[in-house]
Amino acid sequence: MMGGIILNNIIRFVLLIGLQVFFLKNIGFYNLSSPFLYILFILLLPFKIPNGLLFLLAFFTGLTVDVFYDTLGLNAAACSVLAFVRIIFISVTVQKEGFDNEPFPSLGIMGFRWFIFYAIILTFFHHLTLFSFETFYFSEFGYILLRTIFSSFFTILLMLLAEFIFFRKKLR
Repeated sequence: MMGGIILNNIIRFVLLIGLQVFFLKNIGFYNLSSPFLYILFILLLPFKIPNGLLFLLAFFTGLTVDVFYDTLGLNAAACSVLAFVRIIFISVTVQKEGFDNEPFPSLGIMGFRWFIFYAIILTFFHHLTLFSFETFYFSEFGYILLRTIFSSFFTILLMLLAEFIFFRKKLR
């Protein structure tokens, strides 16, 4: 059981990082919208993952993308923020005893409304952090916010597409 979960996550990591760096890296619309589908790996990690391991995996995921994007830790920092927001969001919205019945925060298990809210919040914080560090000027806040909104929308559309392709019937 545990080996299957680890293998599934390794395969998901390789596929999402590969898709991000070899295909999605070159997709963008007027420097306002860039998809970052690789964050789906962090969003779909099991509920019961220890926080330390979650931060380590998030940092490593971002660092891997940084190597290919040549961005010197920007994605690693944004993924660390994403992991922090994920911990808070899950602790507020999911009951601890529900972890056995709902082991993963996926669309098929948690339902559309919960998953879309989860994806919007986490993606927004990731993108806001990433673009804030990338631009690094408070005078450009309007531009940062515009990029965050458009990129979040594009990323969430791709996440929903990926979730519907691999959709499992709701278990509860």
